[in-house]
Order: sequence, then C-alpha cells, then structure tokens
Amino acid sequence: MYDVVVIGGGPSGAIAAEDLAKAGHKVALLDKAGRIKPCGGAIPPRLIADFDIPDDQIVAKISTARMISPTGRAVDIPIENGFVGMVDRGPFDEYLRKRAAAAGAVRVTGQFLRIERGDTTAVAYRGRDGSEAYLPTRLVIGADGARSRVAKSEVPGGSEIPYVIAYHEIIAAPGSEDGGPAPQTPGGILARMKGYDPGRCDVIYDGSVSPDFYGWVFPHGSQASVGMGTGIDGIDLKAATAALRAAAGLTECETIRREGAPIPLKPLDRWDNGRDVILAGDAAGVVAPSSGEGIYYAMVGGRVAATAAQAALVSGRSKDLALARKLFMREHKTVFRVLRTMQDAYYRSDERRERFVSLCHDVDVQRLTFEAYMNKKLVRARPMAHLKIGVKNMAHLLRLVPETYA
Repeated sequence: MYDVVVIGGGPSGAIAAEDLAKAGHKVALLDKAGRIKPCGGAIPPRLIADFDIPDDQIVAKISTARMISPTGRAVDIPIENGFVGMVDRGPFDEYLRKRAAAAGAVRVTGQFLRIERGDTTAVAYRGRDGSEAYLPTRLVIGADGARSRVAKSEVPGGSEIPYVIAYHEIIAAPGSEDGGPAPQTPGGILARMKGYDPGRCDVIYDGSVSPDFYGWVFPHGSQASVGMGTGIDGIDLKAATAALRAAAGLTECETIRREGAPIPLKPLDRWDNGRDVILAGDAAGVVAPSSGEGIYYAMVGGRVAATAAQAALVSGRSKDLALARKLFMREHKTVFRVLRTMQDAYYRSDERRERFVSLCHDVDVQRLTFEAYMNKKLVRARPMAHLKIGVKNMAHLLRLVPETYA
C-alpha cells in the first residue's frame, strides 16, 4: 500500500514524488517511458534556486529576448542582473525522475488506465509486457499532462480546459558540428532577426506564423527549438514552422526530432475530487497565459500538491486536498490574470501585435517585465513605473499613439 501514487513523470510529477519521499512517505511514480514534451525549455533564476537545479542541466544561458512584430520590426530586451536558463526536456525530466528515486520514490513504467475503488483505492496501469497491474494507494496525484485522463475522470471541469497546440522542431544549431554555418541575414518579413544568436531568444508575433499566439526560435546549446502555437483549428503547424525556419535562415539545419502537444492556458477552478485525487502541473492548467511558460509553474504545482497530500495524510481530512490550489493561487493568481489580459488585448490581430511590440520598446516595460519573469511576482518597488506603463498601455490599445519604434 502506497501513501501516494503520482501519475506522470514530468517536472510536476517528479517534484511531487521527490517532496513526498523526502517527507518519509511511501510513493510510486508512474510514468510512460519515452515521452518528451514539446517545450521551449526556458527556466528562470527563481526555479533554479527554489528547486536546486545544478548548472550542468543548463544547456544555454540567454542574455537577450528579441520581440519581432508582423512588419519585421524588432526590439531587443536585455536580461539584466542574470540570465534565462535553457534546458533540454529529455535529459532534464529524466534528471528530476532520478532525483525523486534517489529520495525514495519507486519508479514504475507503464500506461495509466484508471482508478479503481473497493475496499481500497488502486491505480490500474498497463506494464511494459502489456499486462494489467495495480498500485494500491491512499491518495493519487494526477500530473499526466494537458489532456489529463485523471482530470477528465475524477475532477469536475477536468475535461473543459482551454489550450493551444504547440509544435516545434528540434534542430542542430547553426555553427554547431551538425548544424552547419550560422545563417546569413534573411530577407522578408523577419529580416530584423539578423540570423541566429545562441545567446538570444526570438519571439515572433506575426499572424502568418501564428494567428493567435506566437512563434519562437530558442537556443539550446548545440541544438535549437523552432516552433509556434495556436488554438485555431485548421492551421498547418508544420507548414508555419517550415516558413519560420526559412525566414530565420534555418532550413538547412539538421532536424533532430519533431514534437507537438496541447498547452493549457487557464487553471482549472478545482484541482481535487474532494476524496483522494489532486491534480498538478498541466493537468491542473497551470501554464502562464500570453507567454505559455510552464516548467516553473508545473514544478510549483507539484510542490503544492505534495504539501496538500501530506496535510491530508496527517489529518485524515479529504478537504485538505484543496490546499494545493489555494497555495498556488495565493502567490500566482494576479500574475496569471495580468498575462491573460495581455493575451486577450494584444494577440487578436496583427495591428494589435504591432502595437504590443512598440510598447515593448519602453524601458519601464522591459525592466518590470523581466523582473517579474525572473522572480515570479509583480514588482511593486516602482509605483510610478507601473502608472506610466498603465497609461501607455491604454494609449496603444485606444490608438492614441502612432506605431513608432525606437
């Protein structure tokens, strides 16, 4: 009999399993082998510090973010007082699973099937040999991704989460042994990208790449991630990504793998079933709107799920499972609300995207945006800067200022 079975071995599930094992609980971590989630791979300094990530897991350190508008206008935003780390999700996720096992969690490889209840609760799964097996447990943490089978079957509203589909191609980076020489400055709408820079993330706000989200070129050391996301049916994600690679001068780089997956953009209103199940990570919908950032929030989601599970195990009260969502939203609700408002306001048309990139030229916007990203909280130290940004934001949305650029 396990105290907790964690379903899903991504960052959220691995952290939940590690925290529970460190607390002395008997934990099983059930994961389907061979799955690598499509992901830009960016992690902020706060994640590195809060979760004790060693430097050898960081495959690149980013010092600049470049925002590119539909007309090819661009603004470079320097990352002051630090860097954004980039990880390769295959090795990174496995590192976290091994860390959970080292803390005492039992790793189980298999496909989750269902939760059965009788005299005891048990997680049914299909093992490597195709046979059905069971993990008896007191509690379950569902960390099985955006289309979570645990959420759909166990938690009210779990099948109604909005999401975008993300698609990317991992390529050999220009200038690497397999990637070939660095590309020359491309022509066309993305000419301001000025080729590939291993220390810069390019974020492309262009309706021809994504009509409702964005495209990206993210360095990963010897590799790079090139992709886009959309919530609109009928968009050819592979064709859009191919066009983006061509515009960035990356067509000739070796393609290592292609991946696609849904990314949720709204936290569920409820994360537990009031009995014996808690959701965590993408299964709970904790991916930041506007940016699509998920690794940090997934790991925090795993941690608060573990905290809630420990509380329920000690008290015997199932209502303590609700603590997971309360703890998460207490710290991150305002940031999610602001980012949701930004996405709704600026991602709806190319004219709005043009104004968004124009707004990003403002030094106050740049500093407060990255301070909030790096530290995962809204910065309140400069109230006048917030006031100025609010006024400029409304002026752009109401078209009271021309679309000018620095």
